[in-house]
Amino acid sequence: MLLHFSPTKPLFSPPNLRRNPPISPPRSLRIRAIDAAQIFDYETQLKSEYRKSSALKIAVLGFGNFGQFLSKTLIRHGHDLITHSRSDYSSAASSIGARFFHNPHDLCEQHPDVVLLCTSILSTESVLRSFPFQRLRRSTLFVDVLSVKEFPKTLFLKYLPKEFDILCTHPMFGPESGKHSWSGLPFVYDKVRIGDESSRHERCDKFLKVFESEGCRMVEMSCEEHDKHAAGSQFVTHTMGRVLEKFGNALEQLERLDMAFESIKKELFGRLHQVYRKQMFGGGGEGKKTEQKLLNDGVVRVKEESSSSSSS
Repeated sequence: MLLHFSPTKPLFSPPNLRRNPPISPPRSLRIRAIDAAQIFDYETQLKSEYRKSSALKIAVLGFGNFGQFLSKTLIRHGHDLITHSRSDYSSAASSIGARFFHNPHDLCEQHPDVVLLCTSILSTESVLRSFPFQRLRRSTLFVDVLSVKEFPKTLFLKYLPKEFDILCTHPMFGPESGKHSWSGLPFVYDKVRIGDESSRHERCDKFLKVFESEGCRMVEMSCEEHDKHAAGSQFVTHTMGRVLEKFGNALEQLERLDMAFESIKKELFGRLHQVYRKQMFGGGGEGKKTEQKLLNDGVVRVKEESSSSSSS
């Protein structure tokens, strides 16, 4: 059987595509925006990358009431928060998007850019004395938020390696006064020690930018000047607080006011006696007698007499 092939006609003819025009997509699926056709939303991606590049990793030491108060705003500004405290605040940290570390060594191994101390005045020195600085980068920025400034500055200079940066701050507001807004509230700061590199100045400015963006009244002031201005108001505030504490709720009994003042005054001068004695006699004072007199102008005079002269 012989097969004959026609040179003018192919054995197999391809389908004529012109007879089947492409099907138009349904009207409901028709693309109407360029962004919707992109595999990636580049605008959102760029914003995300910029936010990551400008974010600080901040370690909060002391995640109590005030530490949590500040952390919520720091997180809202896009910063990465890691926390540590003696008490277990892991649930509180998780609820605001922070990470909690029970061990300070584990926290330091995260290499934070900033270490923010939200500890109490009484525990600040013990925290610094036992802190594993060797696990941090040598350019780490340390920040405090205590209401006194010379005290943490002295401790920072004493315990921190000289390569570390130091920023002393005092947010003059708290969870109650700053509950709704920080606008107009004073924020005092002192750049005690910032390295020469531009990146270290930028890091410090990024941290301060949070409070500036929230509308705080930014006041740059030395620690010494801050304490000098704050001494009078803090003395009155704390004294009246202690008086009212002893006063209780029976404010109608005005005669108790004088008794409360006398109690606070004795307690205060008792402590001053110990301080002066320690400064003058090195804590010993054997064979010495210290006499305190309260002058009319409120100045404490310390008079030193030898035991032999007083006994004669």
